[in-house]
Amino acid sequence: AFHCVDFSAGRVSGDLCLDLCVLKTVQYRRCLYYENGKKVLEVRWRDRTVILKSKHENFSDYEPLTAMQDAADDLSPLDVVYYATMEVRSSLGLAPGNGSLWRLWDQSPDRNRTYSRAELASLWALLQQEEYTFLRLLQDLSPHVPRVLGSCGHFYAVEFLSAGHAWDQNLFSSSLDRAPFLDLVLRFEHDFSHSLHLCDVKAENFGIRDDLTVVAIDVDMAFFEPRLRAVLEQNCSCDDDCTFFDCWSHCDPHTLRCSPYRSNSNLQAVCEKIFRPWFSPSLLGAEARRPLQVELQRAVQECAETHAHPDRSRRDVHQRLVHALTRLVEEGGASAEPGGGVREEGHAHTALNF
Repeated sequence: AFHCVDFSAGRVSGDLCLDLCVLKTVQYRRCLYYENGKKVLEVRWRDRTVILKSKHENFSDYEPLTAMQDAADDLSPLDVVYYATMEVRSSLGLAPGNGSLWRLWDQSPDRNRTYSRAELASLWALLQQEEYTFLRLLQDLSPHVPRVLGSCGHFYAVEFLSAGHAWDQNLFSSSLDRAPFLDLVLRFEHDFSHSLHLCDVKAENFGIRDDLTVVAIDVDMAFFEPRLRAVLEQNCSCDDDCTFFDCWSHCDPHTLRCSPYRSNSNLQAVCEKIFRPWFSPSLLGAEARRPLQVELQRAVQECAETHAHPDRSRRDVHQRLVHALTRLVEEGGASAEPGGGVREEGHAHTALNF
């Protein structure tokens, strides 16, 4: 209600506002998270389920654009937002690019049009939310982050994806020639000007689209290389002090400072926290003794221990994993079934129960 009062008064804008406040076509489903003002809602919008989010509950909780403009001498509001956008890109470790401002606001930007005060104030509130700027700036660079679908004032909508334990299908089907998780790992390492590190790796932090693209749906603990170095480089007395969730480094015994360089990798964390439980002998049962399953378990174990063997090439470990997973598909005749079951050679079993 308070949000629509701001819209009616001309203080906020966005492509979601008309549906939310006038047409009433945004239908509330349930609250997924509400703490310290942060809201995460599941809603129905334009015949699809989406997630509606905001870091703070009220528009007035954000720093107003006028305060920033007053501190910036003679800059126009548009200039203030533009330079703020450049600062966001720099802090994330991304190289400057054309059209950054317009891509943060419009799905199909027209760089010749002017922006209203309400549009600029709404964009300014969105820029103060790290997740929004992170997802918006990566939107055209990677298929492995959730798509931002629209916004109204400080609220923004992202695509809804089933996460982790809620997955009802197998990630390895006869139509695949690669493992979707490994595709995400490779792209996050090579698709940007700096590697993107995931420091909180668990199944529920990933979603999956209908085409089996794996998506990092929780990016609160995702850092580009320059930012991660600043996080890791702390005082220490032993290596245990240099562990930041799933991102690790080593303690220098002479300087008593953690190395700013991560000693493990996204691949190692995915193998340890996701692949190893999926392909564990206790889950596979009698199938665990099949030669192909043994080969896959060894490849996963080797991958999970790469941090202890720095001489092992990540590329070699990745290729061995892909080879084992491809053979599992080709020789096993696996096919996806609802509920995570895998049908192989006419026998149904739960080799990969997500």
